[in-house]
Amino acid sequence: MGWRRAALLGLIGGNVAVLLGLAWLTLAPGRPGALKIALAACIVLNAPWLGLSAATGLVGAAIRLGAADPVAAVLPALRRMGMGQAPLPRTAIAVCLRDEAVAPVAARLAGLLAGLAAAGQAEGFVACLLSDTTEPELAAEERRAAAVLAVRFGAARVYYRRREENIGFKAGNVMSFLDAQAEAGAGRFELMLCLDADSDMSPAAVLRLVGIMQAEPRLAIVQATFAGHPAGDLFARLLQVGHRQGLRVWATGQAWWQADQGPYWGHNAIVRIAPFRACCRLGLLPDGQSILSHDHIEAARLQAAGWAVRVLPDDTGSHEEQPPSLPEFIRRDVRWAAGNLQYRFLLRDRSLGRVGRLQMLQAILHYALTPFWFAMLPLSALLCASGGAAAVRLGPLLALLCCGAAQLHAPKLLGTLEALLRPAVGGALGGRRAVLRAAAAELAFTALLDTLLALGKAAAVLWLLAGIRRRGAGWGRSERGGGRLEAGAAARQFWPHSLAGLVIAGLFAAGSWTALLLALPALAGLILSIPFAIVTSRKTPAWLGAPNPDGVGAFAASRAA
Repeated sequence: MGWRRAALLGLIGGNVAVLLGLAWLTLAPGRPGALKIALAACIVLNAPWLGLSAATGLVGAAIRLGAADPVAAVLPALRRMGMGQAPLPRTAIAVCLRDEAVAPVAARLAGLLAGLAAAGQAEGFVACLLSDTTEPELAAEERRAAAVLAVRFGAARVYYRRREENIGFKAGNVMSFLDAQAEAGAGRFELMLCLDADSDMSPAAVLRLVGIMQAEPRLAIVQATFAGHPAGDLFARLLQVGHRQGLRVWATGQAWWQADQGPYWGHNAIVRIAPFRACCRLGLLPDGQSILSHDHIEAARLQAAGWAVRVLPDDTGSHEEQPPSLPEFIRRDVRWAAGNLQYRFLLRDRSLGRVGRLQMLQAILHYALTPFWFAMLPLSALLCASGGAAAVRLGPLLALLCCGAAQLHAPKLLGTLEALLRPAVGGALGGRRAVLRAAAAELAFTALLDTLLALGKAAAVLWLLAGIRRRGAGWGRSERGGGRLEAGAAARQFWPHSLAGLVIAGLFAAGSWTALLLALPALAGLILSIPFAIVTSRKTPAWLGAPNPDGVGAFAASRAA
């Protein structure tokens, strides 16, 4: 693995050198000044992150375009599946619930159990509903749903348990279930398929994960990638396009250099129970807080103990729901920021693997760098208003902007390229025209969303690091349903974003109309944040096409069941 990581570092270094070289050509003319120095510092801080994004995307795209079987190229256990394997190990299908509507969860579970039975594998799997629900009415609905499943599939195929206290959040819920199974002396399960309330996996996808675990006894976790459920809301639909294209390439490139020290994302993954119980019991953080985001820590502990954690970079039959609107996306981002920033207390913990700690550092920087990322916009505006933009070279500036955007979105752009060049991938997404239509719409969506989210993330990070609890920073109930956002609600939440955009635009205009024109793609999302939030909460237009054709059948079948 040493040469792979050295090659990746070389790619990162090359990307960083190009970016910093363009920044030097752009900012060097004229006097340095405090604003130029601050702007340069922000670019330097963000350059390694952009270089990593581009390097991982390039590696992933090279594998996906060059390998006959790109998935097996980074997950060798796929080639050993079915070679003299014993009967399937007993597997718990664990679904964690917390104040969720249980009907769609039960419908998806029914579809999965029926599909496994049709494949002749019903005996090996038990659906386990693990509830931390606090509302009595929802808990009663869960019990009724579990009883209906038990009548249909047999009492031995369905298990329901509810905790009175949400100790340790989801990680505590899962470990409590595993401990209860061990204390019962049953030794029932060897593997556990971890699903969230919005997860949906096809029988074939589940059986493939089990087969991979059988083929490689040292695997503790296999994490499947996932696409979004077919979405009726425009925001979720456009989010799905970029997520699917980018994650496919990113996960392949990351798996190439991380190998058996890959990440765990907490759902749509299969876990070997014995090492998980032995290694992944989580306590409190050094500051006394409960751990919000458990998955990276669990993966790092398993890696340190010599167990393998790998990613399956294929979302076929593996799905989750995307936030239906911009406000819900931001609420989720605040929760994730709170969880990721907690990792800063664990970066020196020697009980965690080195690559695992690097993954945790990446998770921290994903949020911690956003104040410096967003700051480049107002700093540029102030530089322009103070007359400093007169010394900035326009050609290198345009190249710098294009290079930065290309590096940031490299996995997604290269994923779209793969869909256009590989008939199997493009055909599964509806053909080349459908891919191009969706990619163009998603590009416009991303252009408006990026700066808007950067401001929101920067504010959330600063509040959280200052120790001020943000509303929605805990692990509470997720709003998964859609519904059009009303103008009043949008205005109340996003008027500060619009005001910030107008102020920054005024600063650019005070210095140079050319500079304002160049900044408009970044400012448009801020200025138009209120109508953007309203329009994207509406239903997906017909011209955008049906999302994720691979998943439509499985999802529809689970609903019908």
